[in-house]
Amino acid sequence: MKFDLARIRASAKKDYESAWLETANLIKKEGRLFTLRGKGKPNELQELIAKVRRVLLQLGFSEVSVPVIIDKKEVMAQYGPEAPVILDRLFFLAGLDRPDIGISQKRIQEIRKVVPGFDRVKDLQKIFRRYKEGKIAADDMLETLMRELDLKEEQASKILSLFSEFKDLKPIPTDLTLRSHTSGGWFLVLRELLKREPLPLQLFSVGQKFRREQRLDPTHLYESWTASIVIVAEEISLEDGQRITREILSRLGFDRVKFSIKTATSKYYAPKTEFEVFVEHPKTGESIEVGDAGFYSPVALSNYDIPYPVFNLGIGLERMLMIQTGETDIRALVYPYLYKKTRFTDSDLSKMIKFEREPKTEVGRKISAAIVRIAKKHGDEPSPCEFKAFDGEMGGRRVVVKVVEPESNTKLIGPAGFNEVYVYDGNVIGVPVKGWEKDEFLNAVRKQGTPTGLTYMEAFAALAAREIEEAVDRGDKEAKVRVRAVKSPSDINLAVSEVAQRYITSNRKQIDIRGPVFVTVVAEIT
Repeated sequence: MKFDLARIRASAKKDYESAWLETANLIKKEGRLFTLRGKGKPNELQELIAKVRRVLLQLGFSEVSVPVIIDKKEVMAQYGPEAPVILDRLFFLAGLDRPDIGISQKRIQEIRKVVPGFDRVKDLQKIFRRYKEGKIAADDMLETLMRELDLKEEQASKILSLFSEFKDLKPIPTDLTLRSHTSGGWFLVLRELLKREPLPLQLFSVGQKFRREQRLDPTHLYESWTASIVIVAEEISLEDGQRITREILSRLGFDRVKFSIKTATSKYYAPKTEFEVFVEHPKTGESIEVGDAGFYSPVALSNYDIPYPVFNLGIGLERMLMIQTGETDIRALVYPYLYKKTRFTDSDLSKMIKFEREPKTEVGRKISAAIVRIAKKHGDEPSPCEFKAFDGEMGGRRVVVKVVEPESNTKLIGPAGFNEVYVYDGNVIGVPVKGWEKDEFLNAVRKQGTPTGLTYMEAFAALAAREIEEAVDRGDKEAKVRVRAVKSPSDINLAVSEVAQRYITSNRKQIDIRGPVFVTVVAEIT
C-alpha cells in the first residue's frame, strides 16, 4: 500500500488536525503482514568504532563518557588568550524564552469554536502561567491540557495553534557550546577522577565533536567522530606518548605513520609537545592527518587542580576510514545517501522485481501452480481449446479453473507467454525462451544476464489466482482473467520497485517487458 502523499499534504494544509486523525486509518493495526528480511549490513564507521574500542580496552584503557555540552568559561580556562579564536569555531546552544500568553475575548471565541461552551478560561490561563514558570515541560503541554481541561487530543492541539506566541518564539543564545575538541570535557573529567582513583589513569572515550567549519568539503564536516585517550601519570614523557601512539595505530592496521611537531601549539597544550599524526592515502599518495596529540599545558591544568602531566591523543575516525576504504570525499563516506551516486549490480536489481499481486491462501497458491503446469503442457495446442487446471474447494465453495482460448487459428498460449525476465547491464528485459537466436542483444542477455527467476506465465498465474480468491470472497459465480499483448511490467502483473526504476531511468537504461501473451483463465464458482 502506498500513501497518496499529494492528497495528504493538501488535506493537512487545509486542516492539520483532521488530516492527522483521518490518516491514522491508513495504518493497519492487526495482522502478521511483515517479517524481517535478511538484509542487515553494518555501517563501516560504526564497525571501525567497535574495533577502536576493542583495541583500546585490550591495551588497558578504561572507557568513560566525556561531556558533549561545554560551558564557554571552560574554553576560556583551557585556551587562555587563544579562546576567542576557538569560540569562533563553536556552535553555541540556544533556548526559547517562554512567552507571557494573554487570553483575549477574541481568542475565547475562537476556542469555543473548537470546544463549544468552553468556560474554563481561568484554568487555561493558570496552565499558561505554569508553563511560563517552567513548571510544565514543553512536551507535557498537550497532555496537561487534555487532563486538566478534559479535552480531546485534537482539541488541545487546535487550541495551542490559536496562540501565535507559540509560533513566534525566538532562540536566545546561552554560554553553552557543543564541544569542538574532546579535550574540552577531559579537564572536567580528570579533575573529578583524580579525587577517586589512584594513578596512573588510562582513559578513553569515543564520541562526536562539532565544529562550525567555514565550508564543508572532501575533508571537513560539521560533526565528526573522535577516539580520544588521556594518560595521567607522575612520570611520562613525549617519547612515551609517541611510542604509545604508534602502538595504537599499529593495532588498528597502520604501521607506517609519521609525526610532525606543530609550529604553532594550541594553548591547551604545552609548547613543543603537540604533534600531528599522518598516514598516506592509498589512492592519492597524500599524507592525511588522522590524529593530534600532546601534553596538556600545566597552565590549563592548574585551572582544574590537576598537578600531574597529562598526555592526550585524538584520532579522527572518518579520516582513518577514508584511508582504509580508499574514499577521497569524507562526505560520501559518512553520508553516501546524500553525496554518493547510487550503484546497483544486476543481481541487486533482479531482487527488486516481483509479482504485483499474489495469492494469499494455500489453495490460491495451488491454483497458481496448476495454471503454470497446464500452460507448459498444452501451450502449443491449437485453438479453440480449454484445459482444466484445478477442481477443488476454496472458502467453502467449489472452484473449477480452466485455461482457455476460445478464438480460432491460434494456440492456447501466445508466443511470449513463457518469456523470462532478466537483468542485463542495468536493463530489465523480457527474453523469449527460444527463438531470436540471431539477435545479438538477446543472446548476450541469455548468456551474461542475471535471471530473476520470474516468467510472464508465473506472473499471470499469480494474478489469476488472486483474482479468483477475491471473487470467492465477494460471492461471485465466475472469475475471468485475460492478458493480451503486454507493453509494460504492470500488464503482466510484474512490479519493478521505485528505487530500481529511478536508478534505471537516471542511468539511461530501459525496462523492456513486452510481447504477445494472449492467455485466458476462467473460474466457475458454485
